[in-house]
Amino acid sequence: MSKLYIVPTPIGNLEDMTFRAVAILKEADTVLAEDTRTSGKLLKHYGITTPLQSHHMHNEHKTVNSIVQRIAGGETIALVSDAGTPAISDPGFLLTRACLENGLEVECLPGATAFVPALVNSGLPNDKFVFEGFLPAKKGRQTRLKILAEETRTIIFYESPYKLLKTLGDFVDIFGADRPVSVSRELTKIYEETIRGTMEEVLNHFKEKPPKGEIVVVVGGAKVR
Repeated sequence: MSKLYIVPTPIGNLEDMTFRAVAILKEADTVLAEDTRTSGKLLKHYGITTPLQSHHMHNEHKTVNSIVQRIAGGETIALVSDAGTPAISDPGFLLTRACLENGLEVECLPGATAFVPALVNSGLPNDKFVFEGFLPAKKGRQTRLKILAEETRTIIFYESPYKLLKTLGDFVDIFGADRPVSVSRELTKIYEETIRGTMEEVLNHFKEKPPKGEIVVVVGGAKVR
């Protein structure tokens, strides 16, 4: 039966690929990839010869309808992103919604996503949390941060190494220097590291040791008044 499969891929360590994910990618008619060069290396590693097609934030609006028509016509298509689970701060939502609106089956496989290990190993409460992904770069950024300053649940952000110091500085100003924070980088890779402490302590650490790699920031919630 034709359907869209959402297939998570490793965030660093290739051994985190599941047996089922490999099987689905081998069986699909086409694999939609955020970057065909990146996904091509993964497919080659696992001996997967399924054709790749580019599907990313700059072309997804143009390609969604044709992909939906192909699935409706009987094709099975798998969607992957460069790393982690598609649609989590990556392309995937538009295609998923379009398939469901057209009565097509969508199945998301369980698998790697960066924020879960970062949250669990942060040592911060993880019974309730808010995933914010990437903050707005400019417009609406301060407004959003002021709203989140009152959030009592643990908050999770994605950030680039080039913007981490600015973001932590904003957190110190708006959340307070004593707010607990955990910064994980290069999860599952050789240089995996998690730095925990107060907002000021962690900011000072990365001022002395400029960050590299993919980063997840986990911030403790505001104290309940």
